[in-house]
Amino acid sequence: MSRVGKKPIPIPDKIKIDYTDRLLTVEGAKGKLSQSIHPAVDLNVEDGIMNVTMKKEDRTSRALQGLTRSLVANMITGVNQGFERGLEINGIGYRAELSGKQLILHVGYSNPVKFDLPEGISATVEKNNNIKLSGIDKQKVGLAAAAIRRIRPPEPYKGKGIKYAEEHIRRKAGKTGTK
Repeated sequence: MSRVGKKPIPIPDKIKIDYTDRLLTVEGAKGKLSQSIHPAVDLNVEDGIMNVTMKKEDRTSRALQGLTRSLVANMITGVNQGFERGLEINGIGYRAELSGKQLILHVGYSNPVKFDLPEGISATVEKNNNIKLSGIDKQKVGLAAAAIRRIRPPEPYKGKGIKYAEEHIRRKAGKTGTK
């Protein structure tokens, strides 16, 4: 059995859960999320605790049990607290600015790159080079952060580019002049 899938999911008091016709809807202070549940697994809600059970015992069901448990736990955390992801911009003249729901990045190209933020994702820019993305859907926040990082990934020699705040760039030694 899946170790992750067997763990019970505690449900906070402020969270409302509706599970009908294989569609799970979680509603909390920050918003509302919905997710369809695979037929190989089932959800049981009792006394403020949710368990994910398998319909039959096979490899696919075990994998889906752990996946479903993680998705449901992320939904509950998202509508209760939300998720954040930080990005840093390194490089001379590299900067970011926010214009409505559009992030404008000056990262060494001839023209600024305009990135439209997805629905449900908000961003803040601090000191022109720190971007903080936040939202209730962990997957959307992560995908938006990855798309922004892909615009100018960090290079290994000077570290110029866009990187995650917690990411460490392994630096390479440059050429050395010998005579």
